[in-house]
Amino acid sequence: MKKRIFAILMAVIMVMTLVIGAIPAMAADEGTITVRIHYHRPDGEYEGWELWSWDLDGTFEVSGTSAKDGSAVSAPPYKFEAGTDEVVATVTVPTGTMRIGYIVRYGDWEKKDVEHDQFINLTGILSGTVDFYIESGVASQPSAAQTDIPTVDTLCSTGGAGGKPEKFMVLGDVVKGIVVVSASYDSTDKQVAVSLSAKPDYNITKDTFTVKGKNGNVAITDFVQVGTDIYLNLAEALPLDQGFNLGFEDHDYPITMPDYYSTKEFEDKYTYNGDDLGATYTKEKTTLRVWAPLAEEVKVYLYTDGNPATQADPVETVDMTADVNGTWVATLDGDKHGTYYTYWVNNTSEKKECVDPYARTTGVNGRRAMIIDLDSTDPEGWANDKDPNAGKNITDAIIWELHVRDLSSDPSSGIKNVGKFLGLIETGTKNSHGQSTGLDYIKDLGITHIHLLPVYDYGSVDETTSDGFNWGYDPMNYNVPEGSYSTDPYNGEVRVKEFKQMVQGLHNNGISVIMDVVYNHVYDSNQFCMNNTVPDYFSRPGSNGSGCGNDTASERSMVRKYIVDSVNYWADEYHIDGFRFDLVGLIDVDTINELVKTVQAKHPNVIFYGEGWTMGTVTTKPGTVLATQTNSTKTPNFAYFSDTIRNALKGGTYGGVTAGYISGGGTSDLNSCFKGMPSWCKTPTQSINYISCHDNNTLYDHISMAQPKATVEEKVAMNKVGVAFYMAAQGVPFFQAGEEFLRSKPDGKASGGYNENSYNAPDSVNSIKWDELWDVNSLDLLDYYKGMIAFRKAHPVLRLTSNAEVNTRVQVMKDLDANVLGYTIKGTGVEGETAENIVALYNATNKATEVTLPEGEWNICVNKESAGVVSLGKVSGKVTVDAVSAMILVQGEVADAPAGDSNTGNNANTNTNTENKDASNGTNWTVVVIVWAVVAVIAVGAVLLLLKKK
Repeated sequence: MKKRIFAILMAVIMVMTLVIGAIPAMAADEGTITVRIHYHRPDGEYEGWELWSWDLDGTFEVSGTSAKDGSAVSAPPYKFEAGTDEVVATVTVPTGTMRIGYIVRYGDWEKKDVEHDQFINLTGILSGTVDFYIESGVASQPSAAQTDIPTVDTLCSTGGAGGKPEKFMVLGDVVKGIVVVSASYDSTDKQVAVSLSAKPDYNITKDTFTVKGKNGNVAITDFVQVGTDIYLNLAEALPLDQGFNLGFEDHDYPITMPDYYSTKEFEDKYTYNGDDLGATYTKEKTTLRVWAPLAEEVKVYLYTDGNPATQADPVETVDMTADVNGTWVATLDGDKHGTYYTYWVNNTSEKKECVDPYARTTGVNGRRAMIIDLDSTDPEGWANDKDPNAGKNITDAIIWELHVRDLSSDPSSGIKNVGKFLGLIETGTKNSHGQSTGLDYIKDLGITHIHLLPVYDYGSVDETTSDGFNWGYDPMNYNVPEGSYSTDPYNGEVRVKEFKQMVQGLHNNGISVIMDVVYNHVYDSNQFCMNNTVPDYFSRPGSNGSGCGNDTASERSMVRKYIVDSVNYWADEYHIDGFRFDLVGLIDVDTINELVKTVQAKHPNVIFYGEGWTMGTVTTKPGTVLATQTNSTKTPNFAYFSDTIRNALKGGTYGGVTAGYISGGGTSDLNSCFKGMPSWCKTPTQSINYISCHDNNTLYDHISMAQPKATVEEKVAMNKVGVAFYMAAQGVPFFQAGEEFLRSKPDGKASGGYNENSYNAPDSVNSIKWDELWDVNSLDLLDYYKGMIAFRKAHPVLRLTSNAEVNTRVQVMKDLDANVLGYTIKGTGVEGETAENIVALYNATNKATEVTLPEGEWNICVNKESAGVVSLGKVSGKVTVDAVSAMILVQGEVADAPAGDSNTGNNANTNTNTENKDASNGTNWTVVVIVWAVVAVIAVGAVLLLLKKK
């Protein structure tokens, strides 16, 4: 999974710096540092250029919303203002910020002035103004490594940037001083190691420093000084479950404590196993319980409005009482349905107001939780709602991946609830040509499961607007539906009701619902709810396998509980039928197995799969095993995306587009993929077979880049080979919405390229263009997909569930031409299977090939033009497979195609043209010519008959 380019970029830098050490913020009343960045371009073209800046040391948030101590700071991106001979951007950071990174970018990351990240070292500056000068195309320092960032004094003395050596950095009215770069406690030696930004010009004594806790100062017995490093020996050990500050020159700095969270002592003492975290509602009272084991005090703030912009102060404050295993409780009398609330948590050196981690719904933009009577949100008949595909195997699923907004955001959709949950269940919608769109189209396609990109509350879209777009891989509130998909994001009740209506509507139309979930990282770790109630508990320190600046510490007991509880909640409350885990390779196998076991104990039909890539993460506990492809045997009821079949069929994606089997590449790995068991997989129930998803280019765009000279008709042929392969292969077929009718995402540039990472692109790029169904090539491919789906559904032998049965029934054919693949599949003895045998043939070459068939007569059900469940003709002995085509033949009972019917799927011709259009609207002239020819023949016949009578 390729993640959130700008977020990934920022996050990588943040996490790299964690290995150097966390740099604390100083007191709020110290003031701020103003950095004026002067940018000069020789061409004088500044339009479209802006500055992105961030703190490397965690003093203020990447989002730029606030400093940790609550003081305001400026937020990226920063606009350049006209200067004398350049433009100037102003970045304001809180006192104590030591190093900031910056990038001069064009547009929304279309390009960067200097490719690598650049840095400014502010260490030793307490307040004032710094002017920093940069020249277009010239790096401000020799390398991008944080350890190589020059000091302020070095920058001032050496200069050296692009023609302005005398003004590389100029310090204005700054106040300089010595600051604590890091302070950490070693529990083994009872010692605090301190690193200063410079060596003081006075003699240090043990009284120069203080170590402060909630119970007062801890005595320092002696110290050792080595240059700027100081080692303070303490008279007593510091309790690891408390926070401590280091006092130095009238300023306090938090001391980094050892990872107490992952110790047995912590987990034995503070693991809470109850099922009542969050708000437990009745009409008579609501009980609130939050886990905050290190807090000194916790309060509940109550609000009548869920929007901080319209109601700043709480209407009531309620003290919480410390209870078992680090939890705090409070009881609110009366019917509190519709009341908004937050927690105020005092964790020694940090005091924060935050959302309940177990919030069931929120106000706008997820800033305040809301107490809700969940039963009141159930649509009529909800108690009888169930998975329409219950009782089937995961290999019976045919999964269609969709972004909620994409379905309806193009004007051609005909859908009224644009971008909303309710838009998914509108019926009777048409495009401008009268063809079915939306739900009617999905039903007609024949898929069994719809996979929705993230629909929980995520952070990158402002819910107060109606046109924001993001894929949603940036979680804020895991148990809350996304507000931008509801018709009223300000009312926490509405999003819950409408989500349930959507699920019920899809179920009523035979479609199961899969949620895309992202438990491997959060939108902003410093603002994430659980990290506010228990500082930094949810995230692995110093680990960035996600590329988003924080990896979830799922191996910690209460993080595991949170994830397990969350997945169970969605299955229980919202009747979700499946879960797709983003970057599940960052989650440990024990967590995955526990959530699968607990969910399937109540809902045995629920399916699980995810991205099992091996990522570079550092877990907090030795021996933690992660849920990767290579560990698939350790999670037997969890499936993984097969990038093996994706790359083999479509071609390489990362590091440049390359051709795959369907576009002229080789046959590597495809035999094992057809059997649903690539090298990392032991059973077809764990292989999700796909060639396109939301990540990277659409299939059509990838083929266009791999074979730029191919005609549209040739690209359609390649696409048909691909779908005929993965739809007949063992395992679980999965495809991106629109793959079936040549979905494309042009980048809109004059160069004519394609957008391969449209995570935040506008609707014009991401929306499904329903009017493209009118195109004859799109209709041809769509009918082929319907036929392949119908064929898979009709043959249980394509949906086996054990490696033993696959190895017995599926055999690779020998002695075929180069780049021609063939498989025999024995159907006899499989329950519900009508075919005695099936032969699947694939020819990706540019010339026809002849294949000798096993003995007997065979019905052709799939060929270059058509796919479906009826016979297109009978053959025996040998058969010719056309260039760039697939052929699938069945031995046994097969219905004959109706005379003149070339569309052999179960849903034939349901999306054909319904209006008589002229050529400018895409008239199918082949049909017109045939019709007129028939009319002409009839007319001639009538004339001859009349002459004969005369």
